[in-house]
Amino acid sequence: MKNRNEIFLITGTRKGLGQSLALHYLQTGKIVIGCSRNNASIEHKNYTHFKLDVSDEKEVQKMIRVISKRHKKVDVLINNAGIALMNHVLLTAKSSVNDIFNTNFLGTFLFIREASRLMIKNKYGRIVNFSTVAVPLNLEGEAIYASSKSAVETFTRVSSKELGQFGITVNAIGPSPVLTDLIRLVPKEKIDSLIESQAIKRFGETEDILNVVDFFINEKSDFITGQTIYLGGIS
Repeated sequence: MKNRNEIFLITGTRKGLGQSLALHYLQTGKIVIGCSRNNASIEHKNYTHFKLDVSDEKEVQKMIRVISKRHKKVDVLINNAGIALMNHVLLTAKSSVNDIFNTNFLGTFLFIREASRLMIKNKYGRIVNFSTVAVPLNLEGEAIYASSKSAVETFTRVSSKELGQFGITVNAIGPSPVLTDLIRLVPKEKIDSLIESQAIKRFGETEDILNVVDFFINEKSDFITGQTIYLGGIS
């Protein structure tokens, strides 16, 4: 990365992977701006938290205006915020579909649209979106969740073409199951079956995800865009 005060914008930082990502980059001297529906769980001189719903257009725009005024830029955007649902399609309520797509896809879209406008001014930016191995594995019971993340992957590919001319790369990571709140309601047998389908049969760890994110956001990765990397391997 360039030797400057890098501004990292990470969604869903109150707990889980988002919190781990924020703490990691704070420890490496970055300025981190996070958000969630609830109050901050991180206290650090270089951390700023916004309480909002990532699918609320006006609140997202307001957040980006504050960032623009204070920092003039965003170097890295990590769209981590997401929710999951394990349910048969016949038993899935429309409200659940709305919630999942609003958070997983609409939130990703809004943050990319607004943050990339700041990135364009500086002719530089790294965007990393979160998908899931549930997309290529076509997991039963995850039709809506996988569909929302499939939309994220398509948006990753198309937006990478639209933003590439401005020095912005857009990539995605598809983690295998990680022991966070996101999978705590998924039946154990379903998780075991998913892990068994992987080439490397274990849970993912935060370090595995950080490794890929660090690769995508590296200054030398300026020729890598529109890609989705799945962890664990799919056999």
